[in-house]
Amino acid sequence: MLLAIDAGNTETVCGLFSDARLTEHWRVATDARRTGDELGAMLAGFVDLDTVEGACLSSSVPALVREYGHAADRWLRTELLVVGPGIRTGIAIRYDDPREVGPDRIANALAARERYGAPVVVVDFGTSTNFDVVSPEGEFVGGVLAPGVEISMDALFARAARLFRVDFSLPESVIGKTTGAALQSGFVYGFVGQVDEIVSRIRGELGVEARAVATGGLADRIAPHTRTIERVDPFLTLDGLRLVWELNRA
Repeated sequence: MLLAIDAGNTETVCGLFSDARLTEHWRVATDARRTGDELGAMLAGFVDLDTVEGACLSSSVPALVREYGHAADRWLRTELLVVGPGIRTGIAIRYDDPREVGPDRIANALAARERYGAPVVVVDFGTSTNFDVVSPEGEFVGGVLAPGVEISMDALFARAARLFRVDFSLPESVIGKTTGAALQSGFVYGFVGQVDEIVSRIRGELGVEARAVATGGLADRIAPHTRTIERVDPFLTLDGLRLVWELNRA
């Protein structure tokens, strides 16, 4: 069994694979202060560690890479493959400095190309909203990084004294009749408009009608209201980690 771990800035998503099949998955808050032993104990609460034969990690939090390595050594007693420079990914990275590309973006691009073909655009709704672009030739050619939904909401509520926190949900109408409904409309349709505009401009630069696939924690809340996103794939990053693991194990 392969344990795939995507440690983002806000949340960590883990999945257990039996060959290519995702058998279990769970989502927890990311805490950069957790030690390797704490991470090991957390993982032990979700899965029988004796069944884990390998682990693949994508981490946006540098401090956690070392701690997950400790957890793999002491708790999993197996190899930990960390996606990063020097690791075979199976996809060409056409970036001025490939070391700047987050490992989750590489995993997304690889998995999207394998599942949906090229060209393809991945819209990942995480701490930031990432648009990752795979060219018609199947290469990762860059993308767009925008503030994430929850960060934007937190910033507005922190800076505007008279506004109050609302749930991220679809209002009854675009024109809000209450402050709460107006906020919900602004958040939902504001991010829907952002996604459609950016994806449309990416397609214009590529010169082809690339498929658009959404992933990340809020994908299923935004994607259904867009014109450009064709598919929501909540475990795309985990599948990309599986593909990287298989490539490096061969």
